[in-house]
Amino acid sequence: MGRLSDAMAEGVGETGFYPQQVGIDAYGKGGFRFADLSHRGSLLCLPTGMHAWNVSQPGEITLESLAPVFAAADAIDVLLFGLGFDIFGLPPGIREALRERQIIVEPIATGGAVRTYNVLLAEQRAVGAALLAVDKVR
Repeated sequence: MGRLSDAMAEGVGETGFYPQQVGIDAYGKGGFRFADLSHRGSLLCLPTGMHAWNVSQPGEITLESLAPVFAAADAIDVLLFGLGFDIFGLPPGIREALRERQIIVEPIATGGAVRTYNVLLAEQRAVGAALLAVDKVR
């Protein structure tokens, strides 16, 4: 897994969307690299594609910010939350809403979430990831 270069192009364009779920090649410097593109900011990786996610810290995660996840819930068994460098508990209402949709939730650091997401995706598992961008790679 490499680090992102200082010069990053917007990978998901003006729509904030890349139409395929793909593995992540690199993370850090405030974004992610995937599918020969770079994206600055947080990211939702879902069976419906890669979505720009307007969340920068765990406290901003809400049911509303997870609307694309709920829209794709039937195609997700496991949702990894990459929460920066630390692990935070998700609000009970969010955990409960995802559990009601039969989605297993794993809140971990962003680096671990990226690595686990890539493995599960390669195994063709029904996986999604909600990844907060980080500036540095630890």
